[in-house]
Amino acid sequence: MSGAEEAGGGGPAAGPAGAVPAGVGVGVGAGPGAAAGPAAAAAAALGEAAGPGLPDDAGLAGARQLQLQEAAGDPDAPPKKRLRAAEAAEAAAAAAAAAGSGKLEERLYSVLCCTVCLDLPKASVYQCTNGHLMCAGCFIHLLADARLKEEQATCPNCRCEISKSLCCRNLAVEKAVSELPSECGFCLRQFPRSLLERHQKEECQDRVTQCKYKRIGCPWHGPFHELTVHEAACAHPTKTGNELMEILDEMDQSHRKEMQLYNSIFSLLSFEKIGYTEVQFRPYRTDDFITRLYYETPRFTVLNQTWVLKARVNDSERNPNLSCKRTLSFQLLLKSKVTAPLECSFLLLKGPYDDVRISPVIYHFVFTNESNETDYVPLPIIDSVECNKLLAAKNINLRLFLFQIQK
Repeated sequence: MSGAEEAGGGGPAAGPAGAVPAGVGVGVGAGPGAAAGPAAAAAAALGEAAGPGLPDDAGLAGARQLQLQEAAGDPDAPPKKRLRAAEAAEAAAAAAAAAGSGKLEERLYSVLCCTVCLDLPKASVYQCTNGHLMCAGCFIHLLADARLKEEQATCPNCRCEISKSLCCRNLAVEKAVSELPSECGFCLRQFPRSLLERHQKEECQDRVTQCKYKRIGCPWHGPFHELTVHEAACAHPTKTGNELMEILDEMDQSHRKEMQLYNSIFSLLSFEKIGYTEVQFRPYRTDDFITRLYYETPRFTVLNQTWVLKARVNDSERNPNLSCKRTLSFQLLLKSKVTAPLECSFLLLKGPYDDVRISPVIYHFVFTNESNETDYVPLPIIDSVECNKLLAAKNINLRLFLFQIQK
């Protein structure tokens, strides 16, 4: 009997040099062949599943991780090996949790965004009866478009009807959105959305600011952290009086225009005959083949005369719903007969229960029996967003002031 047969206990002879008998584990401390076989088979399966493009190092790492996992659950494995396996499992779990938390914000962005503009709401959040979210601007815009097209406004997702009475605010989403991180546009740091506005206006060292000598003509704009250095070297405080007078004259002209408007209003308030009333514009449609939206008030009495107000969108443009810029213009009509020309000044302001912003503009007209209606004049709304607020409402409520001029 040879030495190889004696060592093998009468088993088969050893194969070629470097060959490993089937079922025998590889590595120091490996148990019987039957116990080590599953680990080797799993490692081989991992390498095959990864495909031919997987590097050898990755395959070895996967096999090593499987061995550690088996060692962690094997009570016969050495204590040090079980400890290393437990530490490796904890590290893998922590890495997976960190990766999941990094993606949570992105998932919340897609869940909480507006269904119309696909952006996170900045203020109020409205939801339809099926729970789809809309930011306040898009919600108002949908209602305004439906009014212009004489249609029922619907949710862009599920097509259920929406209106101010059917939809409600979602306070939970508003609070969740306010806590999501957002990037500062100046310093590129992350802040909760509820704190971002304050940071950008008051705290950010990179926010754009102006020189304190702007009032005397300094055009400098720059980051806040450079403001002190600029103001110390600014040349405008050393300008002569003649140079400053030109700048101050331009400022006085713009200020004079503002004061002229308010002085005119104060002088009108001193007139003997003054009247005002709340007016409610109601939507109607023309009888044309292509109907157009217009507004009209019921008849009302001011200064012992009967009046009517009319309004139209974008000066009766054919398809105002296709335009991003929207305006309202109005016309004042005298319905009663007069024995003498009636000279009046008038202006429209927002009503007591509306939040629309209207700049005061005074209009002047002489009413007679032959000329009893003014031209359409612009309703001085700040921008198209304010116009959409009026169009989205069921009715438009404003306040009319009339001043009779007596000579």
